[in-house]
This record gives sequence, C-alpha cells and structure tokens, in this order.
Amino acid sequence: MERINNKAKAAHPYLFIISSFLTVIAIGTILLLLPIATKDRHTIGFVHALFEATSAVCVTGLTVEVVAEFSMFGKVVMMILMEIGGLSFITIAVFFISILGGKLGISNRFMLREALNQSSVKGIIPLVRKIVIISFSCQLIATLINWHAFYEYVQEYTDVEENKQVIYALWVSAFHSCASFNNAGFDIFGPDSMLIFASDSMTTTLSMWHRVTINVVTMMLIFLGGIGFIVVDDVLRHVRWKKLMLHSKITLITTISLTIIGTGVLLLSSKMHFMEALFTSITTRTAGFATYDMSHIDQFPVAYMIIVMFMMIGASPCGTGGGVKTTTFAVIMIAIFNFARGKKSNKVFYRKIANDQVAKAFVLMNIAIMLVILATMILVGVQPLMGESVTFTEGLFEVVSAFSTTGLTMGITSKLCWFNDLLLCVMMLVGRLGPLTVMGLLNKNWMSNSKEEIDYVKENVIIG
Repeated sequence: MERINNKAKAAHPYLFIISSFLTVIAIGTILLLLPIATKDRHTIGFVHALFEATSAVCVTGLTVEVVAEFSMFGKVVMMILMEIGGLSFITIAVFFISILGGKLGISNRFMLREALNQSSVKGIIPLVRKIVIISFSCQLIATLINWHAFYEYVQEYTDVEENKQVIYALWVSAFHSCASFNNAGFDIFGPDSMLIFASDSMTTTLSMWHRVTINVVTMMLIFLGGIGFIVVDDVLRHVRWKKLMLHSKITLITTISLTIIGTGVLLLSSKMHFMEALFTSITTRTAGFATYDMSHIDQFPVAYMIIVMFMMIGASPCGTGGGVKTTTFAVIMIAIFNFARGKKSNKVFYRKIANDQVAKAFVLMNIAIMLVILATMILVGVQPLMGESVTFTEGLFEVVSAFSTTGLTMGITSKLCWFNDLLLCVMMLVGRLGPLTVMGLLNKNWMSNSKEEIDYVKENVIIG
C-alpha cells in the first residue's frame, strides 16, 4: 500500500489540475491566433488571443475582442473552451474513459477527488457521469426553449440568408446556453451584449415575450450551473428538504437569500427596473451577462458596492462559477454569529461544521481580499505609465470581475495595456482554480490528513 501511495504522491493532483488548465489555454491561444479565427482573416495578436482563451477556459467573459467579430471557426473554439472550462478537462476526460470501459487507478481517483472538491473517492466515477449528463441536458433543453426567440433576433439583427436563419438561430441559442450554464458570460450579439434583450428596452423591435423568455431561461441556467452539480444531484435524488445534505441546504438558502437581497438593494439604489435588478443580482455572481449598462454604475455607490461584493462571493462549489463561493461566505457568517453569541461550536440545521472547515473559509476569504487589493493597486498604478489611466473604482471592478470569473466590466477592458491584460489573465486563472488549489501545491500530505509529530505548549496571543 505504501508503494502505491509513494507512486501517487509523485504526481501531485493540484499540479495536474493546474497543468490541464494551462494546456487547454495554450491550445486555445494558438487556435485563436490563426487568421481563420476572425471574419476578416486578421490575426488578433498573442496577448489578445491569450486573454480570450484564458477568459473562455476560466469561464470569465471579459473580452478585448468582440466575439461577434470571430468567424464560425473562432466561435466554435470559444464554445469548446467554455465547455471544457466549465466542466474541467479532467471531468470530461474521465467521462469518456469511463464510457469506453477504461479503468482509473487510485492516484487518478485521488486527483479527480481534488478536482471536484470532494472528501472521498467513493462514488466519484458515477458522479462524473451525472455531472456531464446534467450539464448537457440543461443546455439542450434551454437551446430548444430559446430557439424561437433567437430566431426573431436573427431575422431582425443579422444579415444571414433567409434559408440559413433557422439553423443559425439554433446555433446562437446553443452558444448562449453554453455560456449561460457555464457562467461564462460570452455572447455573439455584438458590443451591446444583452442590452437589446432588456425587458424594458426601448431600442429593440424584439417582442416582449421573447425578451422575457431569454431573460428567464438565462437566469435559470446561471442558477443551475452556479449552485453546483452536487446540489443538483442531491435535490434530484432526495427532493424532500429534510433529506438534503447540509451543503445543499446552505448553498440553496445562501444563493436564494443573496438573490432576493441583491434585487431589493439594486431596485432601491439604482435606476434598474425589476427584471434588470433580478437579472443583475443573479448574473453578478460570476455569470457576467448584462441587461443593464455597467459603464456608469459607480454613479450609484450602493449598487456598485453590492455588485462588487456579489462578484467576490460568486457561485457555489462544484459548479461552473468562480468567486470565494457561497458556502465560504455562509460558513464565515455562521462562525461570526456564533462567536458573537459566545458559542464555541458552529451549529446549523442540527449539524456541526468542523473547525478546520471554518478556518479554511476564513483563510480563503482573506487570501482573496489580499490578492484583489494587490492586483488593483498594480493595475491602477501601471496603467497610466503604459496607456490611458483608469479610476480606482474601474480598476477594482475589473480585478474583482476577473478574479471571481464574472466577466462584467465598466468598459475599460479593451483599453488596458498589455501588462494589465496579462495581470487579469493571472487573476482569472487563480480565481477559476481557487487560491487554495494554487497554494495546495505546497501540501505534501494530499492523500491523507497530516498530523503534527510534536505537540507544542499553548500560549495566548492578544487579539483585538
């Protein structure tokens, strides 16, 4: 057994996870560099290709090149990158290996456990199959529902030949479903993104029914992709609230609560209408689509702050979104509440949250905040030296959007210098992988819980 463990330790799972993302990004960059990737057959340049590939694989949605300007080849590449980024290369590879009858060794199962953020390797292969089936089923259903609405869009806003409009509308619907479920935020509608689908838009000829349909289906896809495959599977298997796992209960309550609170705050603090506020409240937690112009959101300080906070929190574990995750935020709030009440244990729903999980949540949140502050300082400081300066609010918004893999922007992405483009690439990658995954490379005891050989004498440190 020890020989197996030593062999497994030779290939650290976190190193393989990071390498798989970097490899896919590199391949995507090369493909997007090809002249065939754009409509007018021009090369977009290495930094821009790298930025687009990183944004797609990390399911962020920030872009320096409007995806609508890509050729069909380029759009297909972007869609494949989003699909791989949302599910992860490891999950897709294991799925195909399993259906082809291949076997996975113990080290590969441990690696998969880390990639899916699970506590055990038990049932890991069936879980992978469920993840892929759930993902593509949701996207297929949404594609069929949205098809008629996008058919009207194709007729009104594109110059596609009449005999090809039906097929092209199906393609647009499939691309949008992929970007929505994977919380990627990319669209092929042009520079105005989804503003023409706003429920109160006065600049569009699209019917209200179709606009509402696209808004509602998009929000549902973002929600399903964001809450995580574990929660979706748990709900489908048990249905009844009492039988759900603690993780599922915390995830669902936190997600729904944040959505309701965000909608209310945005309605009261900005000029958004109800559907815009609801859509924004959902999309800010890592999806990145916008039916409201974010370029001047800093004119509404409360709305600006709630959006930044929601982007930092992000989606839920084992989902397609980023951020520090809803469960991290919930565990921290529970710990603070119990500490204020003088309780040593963190209990919720008649269950106790382990102390190491509470510590992990606080560590993750603090690392995320420090990374965002440092990156914002660099971006705002470097930008005037190499290009057009940006304000602190714009820089913070962009960095948080990149780190949380949200993709919302105040309109400064395309004017950032090459150095800051690379900086955002790093933030997107760290945000998608998770800071703890990157730091996990230092953990040599990934196959078991490490124990200190020496127990030291405790001594108090004055806090506060």
